[in-house]
Formats: sequence, C-alpha cells, structure tokens
Amino acid sequence: MDTSVNIAVIHYSSTGTITGIAREMAETAEKAGARVRLRKVAELAPRSAIDANPAWAANAAATADIPLAAPDDLVWADGVLVGSPTRFGNIAAQLKQFLDTLGPVWRQGLLADKVYSGFTSAGTGHGGHEATLLALSHTFHHFGGVLVPPGYTDPAKFADGNPYGTSHFDQGGTAPVDDTTRAAARVQAERVVRFARALKSA
Repeated sequence: MDTSVNIAVIHYSSTGTITGIAREMAETAEKAGARVRLRKVAELAPRSAIDANPAWAANAAATADIPLAAPDDLVWADGVLVGSPTRFGNIAAQLKQFLDTLGPVWRQGLLADKVYSGFTSAGTGHGGHEATLLALSHTFHHFGGVLVPPGYTDPAKFADGNPYGTSHFDQGGTAPVDDTTRAAARVQAERVVRFARALKSA
C-alpha cells in the first residue's frame, strides 16, 4: 500500500513571521515522509510600500527563491497548510486574492476530500489570531475539505495556546518566531501528514 502523501504549504508573509512558520511546517512534513511544496502567494502591494518598510523589503529578498502558488499545488496535494498574518481579524488580501482564483478547480471538485489546516500571526496578543483562523476555515468548508486543527492534542499546543492553528504573537514585529511557536508548528504539520495519509489510505 502506498503511504506517501503530498503536502502543500501555501502562505503569505510580509515581514517574515509567517514564512518562518511555513518553513518549519514544510521541513517537519518532509521529515514525516511527505512530498512537500512550499509556496508563497503573489504580493499585491506596490514596491514603494515594501521598500518603505525595511523588514518587509528584507523578507521579499529572503523569500525570492520560494515559488509562487498555483491552483495545481492544491490539486496535487493530499493535505494543505495555509498561513496568513491577521488583517483586522481576517486573512491578508494577498492570500484572499489567490484563494479567489481557485474557482475553476473548485467547480471541478478538485479541492474536496483533502486535509486542510491554517496558521497565523499577529502583532498583538489579542489581535485576531482565532478570528483569522476561523475566517480561513470558511474557505476550507466551501472546498469540501476535511479540517484538521491541532487542538490541544500535545503539550506544545498548551504552550502555544491556540487549538485552531499555530499562531505567533510577534509583538509588532519585534519578536521573531520562537521555540514555542516552532514546536506548535511541528505538532500541527505532523498531524496534517498523519491524517492526510490515513484519508488517502481509506
């Protein structure tokens, strides 16, 4: 029986926090035996806005090697991890724009019956972490996906404190991804691989 699975890690990151979580998840999924595609969605902001923020410009340069996401990445995948920073308790426009391009493959039923899970970050401790993850899950419901949240299934998730998905409080960009967040990301990625493998084998 073929137990290999394909995992897509699709994300948007402006200053690098979400990229850090996405890389941790991608590496964890590979260590768990999955084939992985790490993908970023296209930037919509003008270059002048990016250049005006040193952290944003630095992340754009540091992630230049990450391919842009395409609908085929989700079609290919058995499990999909999707990440976005919070934007007023919702997902970033860049990620939403990408999701809005998925209509043709959605209408063909090519996004259904896959495992989906989300992750996020915010600049404040109560700045919409849960709201963003719940908003993202609305899309997964429309896809006909199987939602696999991390829940409180591991001590690392109690430390992270978010059962809906990995989230990081970056304190306005002054606190990089830490060991607590990385541990939570590993738990979530391993869980997605495990359930994607079980679903594919069913």
